[in-house]
Amino acid sequence: MPKDKTTNAQNKESLEQKLWKAADKLRKNIDAAEYKHIVLGLVFLKYISDSFEQLHEKLIAGEGEYAGADPEDSDEYKAENVFFVPAEARWSALQAQAKQPTIGQIVDEAMEAIERENPKLLKGILPKVYGQQKLDPIALGGLIDNIGSVNLAKVKAESDGQLILDMEPRVAPTRQADLLGQVYEYFLGEFALAEGKKGGQFYTPESVVRVLVEMLEPYKGRVFDPCCGSGGMFVQSEKFVKAHQGRLDDISIYGQESNETTYKLCRMNLAIRGIDGSNIRWNTEGSFLKDAHPDLKADFVIANPPFNDSDWVGRIDEKNDGGHPLRNDGRWQYGTPPVGSANFAWVQHFLYHLAPTGAAGFVLSNGSLSSNTSGEGEIRKELVKANLVDCIVMMPTQLFYNTGIPACLWFLSRSKNGNKNRDRKGEVLFIDASELGYMLSRRNRALDDNDIQKITGTYHEWKRNGSNYQDIKGFCKSGTLAEIEKHNFVLTPGRYVGIPDEVESEISFEETMSALTAELAAQMQEAAALDNEIKTQLAKVGFGYE
Repeated sequence: MPKDKTTNAQNKESLEQKLWKAADKLRKNIDAAEYKHIVLGLVFLKYISDSFEQLHEKLIAGEGEYAGADPEDSDEYKAENVFFVPAEARWSALQAQAKQPTIGQIVDEAMEAIERENPKLLKGILPKVYGQQKLDPIALGGLIDNIGSVNLAKVKAESDGQLILDMEPRVAPTRQADLLGQVYEYFLGEFALAEGKKGGQFYTPESVVRVLVEMLEPYKGRVFDPCCGSGGMFVQSEKFVKAHQGRLDDISIYGQESNETTYKLCRMNLAIRGIDGSNIRWNTEGSFLKDAHPDLKADFVIANPPFNDSDWVGRIDEKNDGGHPLRNDGRWQYGTPPVGSANFAWVQHFLYHLAPTGAAGFVLSNGSLSSNTSGEGEIRKELVKANLVDCIVMMPTQLFYNTGIPACLWFLSRSKNGNKNRDRKGEVLFIDASELGYMLSRRNRALDDNDIQKITGTYHEWKRNGSNYQDIKGFCKSGTLAEIEKHNFVLTPGRYVGIPDEVESEISFEETMSALTAELAAQMQEAAALDNEIKTQLAKVGFGYE
């Protein structure tokens, strides 16, 4: 069974957790789907205001390269890739008016002013929902004060990577942007949890994104996500490059999103990280019906498309072309995907956008590994025979906030054909990671660093020429084309890796039973004590029970 995780570190509240709890208390009767725009909009405003103030102070000082500069000249900020924030929209001005009954209108006007000053990157992106009647101005003022407290935080980097909050001296400027970006990312995850199924439309759990990114290693080139949600794939790609001392300028990102509010979340998420989001596109038709990057050939495709989407071809006209308006689309090189499921439409859309040496990693439902419905099995067969499938990873259950459908990761590579650095032509690596992970909450699971390293390390060892890779029963297997054909091109890892050998426990049966008996006795003793306490309290107020 996947492991549970309870450590002392988890008992400490991180900065993100404290801010989230304080913000959530102020939500009152507002739905989480609406509240996220209120909170995340303020976090974004705080971020760009702090970045502005840091440069503003340098310009006022007028030292070195800033000698003679005008602190209120917007061009000075554009030159440094900093958003210009007009005086009335600066956080200090807003926080000074946080107790005013008109604070909602003041924030809306601040958002509009920032968009006017930065039309190229922010026009139409920021939320202007703060003046609505159902938003209590007292709660909004409290939220502004709450988010403003980040400037009073002294951040201590703990060994588990959490950020612990002390209300002491101000955070160093270099940490402030990272900190607010981390808060924004944490809040996205919490809102996804709060929204349930709807939340999954804009958020992919971080541990899943990390596996995708660390498997693909997007050090350099064009990264594309045609169903980009709130931009988590892009943020993690940039983190990966930075963590490996790469140059952030060496990668460029391209994306598309059909949900307008999610698109805005994405643009803010990227901006708060200083990532150029100008190549992220929005249209209501979506990637299949209106490809926003028709000529793009990406070095990496990283995506989490909607599972088993049955509404992907738009209006179906039964009188024309068998009811499939995209039947003759040039993207379907390996077979026409069925109207009832977009799974293999996405797969071929990804392939269409891959450069000749490109690689793709994406999430699909487990059904994609074995389904033979409406020709899906034939498409999967053609993909394998074309030597495009690199690796399949079976994931644990309960990873996703929006669905209980079991999921897997697909990795495709065009470079398998004729790549002198690879000796895996005609093979597919199968990894069964279904038993990894720990319970993040009663409903959701996550992968820790060791889990992610086990999966990604196995993959990279397998890819490497002259490596020491070995199949591990129950976990990984390098399957040949002949073996896959024997299984009728079903790609479910369990069929290949087998069942792990039983490992003899170091603890004897007698010791195990003794420990369990002692634990049960302790629990019964606690229950008896609680029962007596209840009887005592009831007796005090004149009640009794047998």
